[in-house]
Amino acid sequence: MNQDRLTALLAARDIRPTALRLLILRAMTECESAFSLADLEDRLDTVDRSTLFRTLTLFLAHHLVHGIDDGSGSLKYALCSDDCRCEIDDLHTHFYCTRCRRTWCLRGVAIPQVELPEGFRAETVNFVVKGLCAACSGGKKR
Repeated sequence: MNQDRLTALLAARDIRPTALRLLILRAMTECESAFSLADLEDRLDTVDRSTLFRTLTLFLAHHLVHGIDDGSGSLKYALCSDDCRCEIDDLHTHFYCTRCRRTWCLRGVAIPQVELPEGFRAETVNFVVKGLCAACSGGKKR
């Protein structure tokens, strides 16, 4: 993704485009699946962990990325679509591969509607399907 597009992504979420934020965002756009803080540390070994964490926290607060608790013990992150505001209607299913331990957003797969008791109000939903991805199950390659 070119520098102008990265700058536009940040500007659309009211995030000032510093050199480090652009570097981190570029690394995120190169990820084929959801990524963890440790994944970003591996990709960006010149950026310290606290800077990565602060940047992820900023990106989460401005709905540039969303967090995924896939049950692996490590929070994963994925870039939001351009029209996402991380509201209940924007949520989607995620898939966690139990073999390669990667997580994917399944944006075309809606989260099933859950009828809550009277007085209850959902603020977020986490729906993760676990199994083998196409590459690990012998299907399509990644």
